[in-house]
Amino acid sequence: MREISAKLSSRDPSTRACCDRTPTPEMRHAFAQFNRGEYWAQHETLENVWRAERDATIRNFYKGILQVGVGFHHLRKGNYNGVLKVLGRGINYLKPYAPECYGVDVARLVDEARAVYWRVREKGRLETGDWDGIELPQVHYTKSKKDGGEYVGANQPG
Repeated sequence: MREISAKLSSRDPSTRACCDRTPTPEMRHAFAQFNRGEYWAQHETLENVWRAERDATIRNFYKGILQVGVGFHHLRKGNYNGVLKVLGRGINYLKPYAPECYGVDVARLVDEARAVYWRVREKGRLETGDWDGIELPQVHYTKSKKDGGEYVGANQPG
């Protein structure tokens, strides 16, 4: 179904192992910020997670989501070059973590972010407000995980 999904089998075993972890409260907070369109705030939150992470295998996962969000921030500001540069880089950082990492549907996020990237590129320029009211991709979990009885998925309440 998704072209990215086939890449799981070629994913490095150490990447697969780190992707099976449970998201931290800070990560869940950043994903919720992303889903509310608070892209700069999610950048700050995930940057702190990224800086604290010592496992080099997973750092680009954080960086990828962070940069996809910053790309959407540039989109809302009408910064055409910023969208193409940062959104494209974020997509490329995320691809090795597809189809799923930390329960996040990475394949879906990559596919949807790529669709936005190509729409912007085909448009050829942006004005502030061009994308007002357009629903941008969100971070979705592939399955609901429970933590202390509460749903922790970014697209779940609370």
